[in-house]
Amino acid sequence: MKMLLTSIIKSLVDIPSAVKISEINGTKNMILEIRCDERDVGKVIGKSGKTVGALRTIFNSLASKEGRKAIIEVVD
Repeated sequence: MKMLLTSIIKSLVDIPSAVKISEINGTKNMILEIRCDERDVGKVIGKSGKTVGALRTIFNSLASKEGRKAIIEVVD
């Protein structure tokens, strides 16, 4: 999932080399932290949070196949 999220985020931002995704796995949860250049944070979040909301929906449905929950956080 980390590779999929990385490719999606890199296609959204202006400085793809600054994108870093860290994945923390638990038994029931998976936390994906997105770090990018401060000028690209708005593009990742989207207008009214719609972009990050859509990403959360996609990755929650992927994680539910494994009986887990995906939590996506955008870190400054």
